[in-house]
Amino acid sequence: MVVVAENDVKVREAPPHGAIGMSTAYRISDAAPPPRKMEFRRRVLDVGAAIGEHPISHDEVYYITSGKGVVISDGVEATLAAGTAAYLYEGAVVGIRQIGDEPLSIIIAYPVAQKN
Repeated sequence: MVVVAENDVKVREAPPHGAIGMSTAYRISDAAPPPRKMEFRRRVLDVGAAIGEHPISHDEVYYITSGKGVVISDGVEATLAAGTAAYLYEGAVVGIRQIGDEPLSIIIAYPVAQKN
């Protein structure tokens, strides 16, 4: 077992896939030593920030804990708010952007690619 305090893994940075705005990343699963099999992270997108569209090579879940955002998957958009999740499929081109006056807090989970 590994217990992680999110403030111990907190990083202030531009979001991935385009560096659109600023965010705070909490790389929770990075604290688990190998061999770990999943990524589990929280990212808070500042007002106007976005994780740019990018192809994914695994299924992935975006779960919203606060704020609002628009998720896109292969050109289809949906609005997400606290308590909603988007299940995204391997091979899709996905991204999410913050909307409204409140930062967007997202839990992001996906499997780690296993080496053969």
